[in-house]
Amino acid sequence: MTLIVQKYGGTSVGSVERIRNVARRIAQSQSLGHQIVVVVSAMSGETNRLIALAHEIQKYPDPRELDVMISTGEQITIALLSMALIEIGVKAKSYTGGQVKILTDDAYTKARILKIDENRLRKDLEDGYIVVVAGFQGVDESGNITTLGRGGSDTTGVALAAVLRAEECQIYTDVDGVYTTDPRIVPEARRLKTITFEEMLEMASLGSKVLQIRSVEFAGKYKVKLRVLSSFQEGGDGTLITFEEDRNMEQAIISGIAFSRDEAKITVLGVPDRPGIAYQILGPVADANIDVDMIIQNIGHDGLTDFSFTVHRHEFVRTMSMLKDKVQSHVGARDVIGDDKTAKVSIVGVGMRSHVGIASKMFRVLAEEGINIQMISTSEIKISVVVDEKYMELAVRALHKSFDLDQIP
Repeated sequence: MTLIVQKYGGTSVGSVERIRNVARRIAQSQSLGHQIVVVVSAMSGETNRLIALAHEIQKYPDPRELDVMISTGEQITIALLSMALIEIGVKAKSYTGGQVKILTDDAYTKARILKIDENRLRKDLEDGYIVVVAGFQGVDESGNITTLGRGGSDTTGVALAAVLRAEECQIYTDVDGVYTTDPRIVPEARRLKTITFEEMLEMASLGSKVLQIRSVEFAGKYKVKLRVLSSFQEGGDGTLITFEEDRNMEQAIISGIAFSRDEAKITVLGVPDRPGIAYQILGPVADANIDVDMIIQNIGHDGLTDFSFTVHRHEFVRTMSMLKDKVQSHVGARDVIGDDKTAKVSIVGVGMRSHVGIASKMFRVLAEEGINIQMISTSEIKISVVVDEKYMELAVRALHKSFDLDQIP
């Protein structure tokens, strides 16, 4: 029998009726001869409700107690889903992360999975049960409840698929696959039948919201095939995320366009052009636990240079304040300026490795639309640019059309 792990997100189990629909879908999969392990998130909105409740008691909730509290969201869902399965005549058992023994480190609210005890799950599967596991949670070595942070249920699903050596990990969500870009911006966007882990990892890190980057990293590390499917549409193959050598590649040079509105650009002007200056600027930023994305240092002139980088827009005010208070006078900078109305647009595709002129074509398309490029970052399979936020959607549409992403390869 083929073992499949299915993961359902919060919108998929957002009501009793949706939970019943998920139960019917799971039962149908089992009837096709599969062993099924199901991972579920809390019902949509529940985790946010619990966090808000915690903040009513403490301005900065104790991390250990917060994990105890927010892990209950998934506990409710696994029980309801198991009841729904039993109600339609299917054998089912629910387990919390602690009951399975999903062992994690003790970093509350952002724990990492260390080990999973698969014995209990395998016995239930052999006895014909559908096993329903709470996503997003585990326990540390002392038995304390931990949660895995944003995207944690996806990570739970992939981790269980890895340890159980599942044929696939199917991620059911409110979209029916991975698209060439967001269809809300480009109605002609096309669903991809397949995409490589490398491409998906870049898309997730660059702003695509279909899958959390941690789960894609985990799947790539342990060679777990992922498939993105819709909870609300019957049939369809979704998008398979797999390895380049495992499939006949679609012959597109570019597979997709990702974007992020959450960019803020900061420039430290007139800093001494000497060894160690980048560390003197970015060291305090890292110490403040602020993630830096794109970095540019201009060519020095008269012993001075300008140093620019991007941060998440939510960190803009804090980063600007810290640089002005602690870094500017220390490094002898002339000024610190910033712009929190920027966006990042990226093209992604493994075909870039074997094709030249991709960057020049991208820059030409943007120039023809009158879009100024403020920063550029590249890797083997992606090119990212920072532009004024008001031009982001225009850039995405123009690039999508110019690279023929609406056409089947």
